[in-house]
Amino acid sequence: MKKLKFTRQDAHKKVRLGNKWRKPKGLHSKMRLSKKGYNKSVSIGYGSPKNTRGLDKAGLKLIIIKSLKDLEKINVKKECVAVAKTIGLRKKVEILKQAVKKSINIVNVKDIDKFLKDVEEKIKKSKEEKEKLKKKKDLRKKEKEKEAEKKTIEEKVEKTDEEKKEEEKKEKDKVLTKGTE
Repeated sequence: MKKLKFTRQDAHKKVRLGNKWRKPKGLHSKMRLSKKGYNKSVSIGYGSPKNTRGLDKAGLKLIIIKSLKDLEKINVKKECVAVAKTIGLRKKVEILKQAVKKSINIVNVKDIDKFLKDVEEKIKKSKEEKEKLKKKKDLRKKEKEKEAEKKTIEEKVEKTDEEKKEEEKKEKDKVLTKGTE
């Protein structure tokens, strides 16, 4: 028997509703009243057989993995694995490598070798970008230091000029004050 795909009421009319199941609640809803010619509603009679419930298409029990310890408990003949989506990329790569070694079936990664290659390339690129940014920062720091040195040298030169002018003024003042006394 083919498994029915239950869709939300009027999902075929409005794309934004999506194909997720929602219970019809309208007062005049023909789907809620389970009238002939309308979409089927979820009911207990459509349930899958008890012995196949919760199993994968291959007949394996699906287990969600969150760590390497969980991977050790897997029975390869009876269980398949899905890596949790909350896991970070590094940990996911480690789990996938271990699963390949133990020849465990992974459901939510289509091509493991391709995925691992892509991740390695991504990590390489990010490292190269970090190194470039670091070099740029170092160059900026050096330039700022050079500018600061130039400013201090210019300030010293300016101060000496200003100091000379002040000394000349003081001498003139002394000369002027002596003449008036």
